[in-house]
Order: sequence, then C-alpha cells, then structure tokens
Amino acid sequence: MAFAKPFRALAGASFLLFIFILYEIFQPQPVIPLPGKPSKQNSSPQDFRDPQLDPSGEPAEPLWRTSDDYAADNPNSPRINATLLSLVRNSEVNSLIKSMRELETTWNHKFNYPWTFFNDEPFDENFKQKTQAETKAKCNYELIPKEHWDKPAWINDDLFQESVKILDEQNVQYAGKISYHNMCRWNSGMFYKHPALANMQYYWRVEPNVEFYCDVDYDVFRWMSDHNKTYGFNINLYDAPESIPTLWPETEKFMAAHPEYLHPNNARDWLTDKDRRPGHNQKANGYSTCHFWSNFEISALSFWRSQAYEDYFQHLDRAGGFYYERWGDAPVHSVALGLMEDKSKIHW
Repeated sequence: MAFAKPFRALAGASFLLFIFILYEIFQPQPVIPLPGKPSKQNSSPQDFRDPQLDPSGEPAEPLWRTSDDYAADNPNSPRINATLLSLVRNSEVNSLIKSMRELETTWNHKFNYPWTFFNDEPFDENFKQKTQAETKAKCNYELIPKEHWDKPAWINDDLFQESVKILDEQNVQYAGKISYHNMCRWNSGMFYKHPALANMQYYWRVEPNVEFYCDVDYDVFRWMSDHNKTYGFNINLYDAPESIPTLWPETEKFMAAHPEYLHPNNARDWLTDKDRRPGHNQKANGYSTCHFWSNFEISALSFWRSQAYEDYFQHLDRAGGFYYERWGDAPVHSVALGLMEDKSKIHW
C-alpha cells in the first residue's frame, strides 16, 4: 500500500532527526584542559615527557656549602635540627648499609647530620655496630611504642580478614601482612609523635636498598628552611586504585566538615586529574592516585604536627582504611599536602 507524500516526508524527517540525535550523543567530546595544562587534542608527546629527563642543577641561592664548621663533633655547627630517618628491621641491616654508604658518600659525609633508626623491636648490637661504622655522625636507635605500632582496638578482626580476601582477589600487594598495614599507619600519623623527634624541624626519609647517584654539595635541610619549603620529593607515581577506593570519599567528608583547612593555593587539580589515568580516577572515586613516592621525602615536621593534619589523620584512622583497605602513607601524605598546604611550599 502506498503512503501519501506528507507521510513519506514526515517519516524521512523523523529518520534524519533520529540520526542527528545519535550523532550528538556519541560524537567525540572535546577535552577541556585544566588551567596551565595542554589539551590532549593539541598536545604532542613532548607535552607529557618525563621531567626527570631534564637536568636539574642546583636550586636557588642561598646555599650552605660544606666547611670545617660541619665537623661531626662541632656543637656550634650550622646544622639545623634535622635528621636522616629510617624505619628498618635488624634483618635489613645489610640492605640499609647499602643506602647509608651511598648517601654518606654523595652527601652526608660533608654535613654530618645524625641518623635516627626506628624499629618495633629493639635493635641488636650487630645492627648498631654496622650502621655506626658507616658514618661519623651520631646514630640514634629508637623503639616504637606498642600503642603507636599495633593495630588499634577499634579495628574488627573478622572484618579485616574478610577485607584481606577481597584485596587478595584484586591482587593488592601485602594485603594480608598486618605488619605492612601497621607500617603504613605509623608512617602516616605516628612517626612524628615519637619523643626522639620532639626537637627536630626536618627529616629525610631513607629506605633500605635505595641508591643515591648524584653528589649534593649544599646543606639540603638549610635550603628547605631558608626557602620556607614544607616538602621535597623525587618522583610521582600512580597507586593501585584497588588499594584506596574510599580514601578520597573519606577525604571529601573530612574537608566538607573542615573547609577552613583547604588552602587557597592548593594542588587539588593534581589530585583529581582524570585525563592521564581515567581508569584510576574512576576506581579511586575521584582521586587520580598520583602521589609523592614517600620512600624518598624531605619534609618539615611542623606540617604533620599541625592541627589540620592531626584532625585529618584521626578521621582517616577511625574510618579504618589502613586495615580494611591498604591505604599507604604516600597517598595520605600527598592528599594532605595537596589540599592543606600552599603548593608553592612543595619543592616540585
């Protein structure tokens, strides 16, 4: 049966409208870049090249150079209250010696800053003798209080074990190692409360099996202090989003309750970037998972001792993610710095 011309025209128009609607829905969406960030559509590989490939040189003056005043036994040296800090076990002594030897060779033999070692068990004499033999600087051997290290009482053991099973299924490393969870929690919110650091202004975190390739000829701690820097790092990495799915939602809850802690010159765009690893942002519920790799960090203790950070840590601690998930100190430190510190005080 033939249709009248008006009906054929209407059917044709409807079909064209349907095609137009489909095009509007599924057409590629333009990428709107963040301020100061190149658009993907107009970018080249050069825009996203590894900045570690660039020569860094030395930072801006003033720089404190080595001199006889920095002798280890000089009580009136230019050294500020700062320490090289390491959380380490007796069994890791040989791996730590490797790190110590390289850092002493490239830097600390010139400035003789003290070493402070932390352990949840007493250090044995073998550890003490081997480490002190690597440096002229003073070495301090500290025991972590059980109340700072052990799993807190409000963590439910049954829920923890069930959470471990889920994390294992998602191939999250160290999910079942309670000592790893304890370590992440201690590095996040306990280390700076130890009495051994009470008079310290800065620390440089040193891990076993770390290599230091470059000679550094100035007092790094004095430079951080003179230039009002809070934090220095070596590299940014993306975390496994399966390990921190509720870290960002809990952070948003906290910041909603404490908007006064959000610094006006913050680095929130860096924390929430979803262009480079959109899958990470989605799985981590709004967090890019990009973080300062805290295995190497130089930081002012005043930030971790601040009321803002202490309140934030207490919120996270009560939320349970250090055990029910696998929140690491690196993303926790990074999120806190990115939101609550002036980003100009981070030595990018």
